[in-house]
Amino acid sequence: MDLLEYQGKQLFARHGVPVPAGTPATTVEEAVAAADEIGYPCVVKAQVQVGGRGKAGGIKVANDRTEAEAHATAILGMDIKGHTVHEVWIEAASDIAAEYYASIVFDRAAKKPLVMLSTQGGVEIEEVAAHHPEKILRETVDPAVGFQDFQGRKLAYALNLQGDSIPKFVSFCKALYRAYMETDASLAEINPVVILKDGKVVALDSKMNFDENALYRHKDIAEYRDIHEEDPTEAEAKEHDLAYISLDGDIGCMVNGAGLAMATMDTIKLVGGSPANFLDVGGGASKEKVTAAFKIILHSPSVKAILVNIFGGIMKCDVIAEGVVAAAREVGLKVPLVVRLEGTNVEQGRAILKGSGLAIIPADNLRQAAEKAVAAVKG
Repeated sequence: MDLLEYQGKQLFARHGVPVPAGTPATTVEEAVAAADEIGYPCVVKAQVQVGGRGKAGGIKVANDRTEAEAHATAILGMDIKGHTVHEVWIEAASDIAAEYYASIVFDRAAKKPLVMLSTQGGVEIEEVAAHHPEKILRETVDPAVGFQDFQGRKLAYALNLQGDSIPKFVSFCKALYRAYMETDASLAEINPVVILKDGKVVALDSKMNFDENALYRHKDIAEYRDIHEEDPTEAEAKEHDLAYISLDGDIGCMVNGAGLAMATMDTIKLVGGSPANFLDVGGGASKEKVTAAFKIILHSPSVKAILVNIFGGIMKCDVIAEGVVAAAREVGLKVPLVVRLEGTNVEQGRAILKGSGLAIIPADNLRQAAEKAVAAVKG
């Protein structure tokens, strides 16, 4: 789950990360009232879970009430990379002396949290990594002892910070690490972190996302969920307890097990096709769940064929076959359907598919299933 900028800043503040004063607003009237209270100059910032807001005109400085009203009017309802702006954040303007990039992610190779910093604040980190990788500083953290002062000083010196900014920067990094760890975040990113002319270190932006499997421990964070910012199809999948991610291909996939789903998508690519989605129905899918999965796959107009790949361990192949047949009939399936079953009660499952009267294309193994799906799309 991702947060909007202001939600991340509210979370930062609770963990001691300095952030500018600000207020959210969903209407022009609320935005103007917030700007009057905060004072001028202030910044009107679009709240969407996507980068490039400034380039799209979604971040504007207001020097007076008239400008605040004009900017709020222009930004609310704006489309930024397919995201409609429903909310703005009115923030006190900052007197910036320097900008940096900071983030914490989990380094799976090192099996430790990784703190990354760069002098290229305000620039997309992907661009820095591609063209100036030497400008990215990295420091892994032993979770048994946490982020240490000496690590903060090491990074501060590498950023060429001076004077009182060094201990303030160390405190800033420790607070950011604390926010990352205590919320079970998978990413805590600030672009930019700024040094103000008075030496203070402040988070001028925030991007946080979380391991959804840990949200039961953070009900306050779960309440931040914004359905406006979620893919509607992915949101519907969550309601049915389906793991679904939209992709750009034309072969819809329905698989049980995340690993098998990844292998299925890889095999489709290997034989020249392109998967339209990742969809894991889990280990105990019912007829209703399979039907919901078919409907969700078919939400995408680009789907030209569906590949069902089921390994029956906990899930029995005859049960899933009955679900596939019932679902195909209920949704009035009009695209080719390739089904590969293997495992418990596989012969009964194949017999159910064969006797269904539907134009189901059977496959004996994963590669054959992928090849038949690709051929169905091309044919």
